Amino acid sequence: MKVFRPWVFQGSKRRKNYFEGWYFKHVSADRQNVYAIIPGISLSENDSHSFVQVLNGLTGEAFYYRYPVSSFMASSRELSVEVGQSSFSSNGIRLNLNDNRVKIQGELVYGSLNAYPSTLTRPGIMGWYSFVPLMECRHGIVSTGHLLDGMIDINSKIIDFDSGKGYIEKDWGKSFPESWIWLHCNTFRSSDASFTFSVAKIPWVGSFFIGFISYLSYGNQFYNFSTWSKAAIETLVYSENTLNLTVVNKKYRLVINAVNNMPGDLKAPVMGSMTRIIKETVDAGIELRLEDTAGNILFEDEGIRGGMELIDKMLDYFV
Repeated sequence: MKVFRPWVFQGSKRRKNYFEGWYFKHVSADRQNVYAIIPGISLSENDSHSFVQVLNGLTGEAFYYRYPVSSFMASSRELSVEVGQSSFSSNGIRLNLNDNRVKIQGELVYGSLNAYPSTLTRPGIMGWYSFVPLMECRHGIVSTGHLLDGMIDINSKIIDFDSGKGYIEKDWGKSFPESWIWLHCNTFRSSDASFTFSVAKIPWVGSFFIGFISYLSYGNQFYNFSTWSKAAIETLVYSENTLNLTVVNKKYRLVINAVNNMPGDLKAPVMGSMTRIIKETVDAGIELRLEDTAGNILFEDEGIRGGMELIDKMLDYFV
């Protein structure tokens, strides 16, 4: 039944070559501060441990706090994760991180989480792919957006997140894909929209396929653009630090322009081991335009403090 609850701990401390991580993004009300905070566990042959990663979106600075596996606790029934003296739940997070270089303390309280729509046949963002066995990595959207209150103290600098905006997703499995592109934004200039797009090279039975998942929600409207729902990528071009992308389904076309900016180094899993370094920004600019098949514009807005990861090899499949 965990397939219907991606926010819970999907694994076990006894597993080998396994990782699991929760991605909590926080943007202040004035949009002048953005932090991604990632608690997780890495189970590998030689370096099993738990961790909390922190990425400052405006500077690209990233910090990695290591803990023994025994310092990790997570629920298989609800969103509840503890790593060392820090805790993460659907109600908020409490941070107590210190590596004798950067000390981070504070508490953020979450408003009601906006869950990704789920059905018995299409549980979550992966749709019916959620039931496919032997996939190296699985993905879940925990909250498309929620309000924040509270503050974080980083080396005696107070960062106020009162009336800010949050987002939660997660990944689990053995390894991140060989190549992928990921976008996210829920801090748009004139709407409460939330958007995510991810395309990856997915190994399968000795071969691979290119699959993608994406959604746009605003107001009471929700639009899905994913491989499993028979949507398609019409164009994908990356030039001069800008990604131009169009996805289509039977009824709609979503045009996306994303500008990369100020990436930081994050650790990513390979066979459970956090040995790969990837570049991520949480300060991307993302413009969206949703059209119907007649070309009528149904939605148009510009987002700031967006998330973006782009592994160059992914572009080879769209030349």
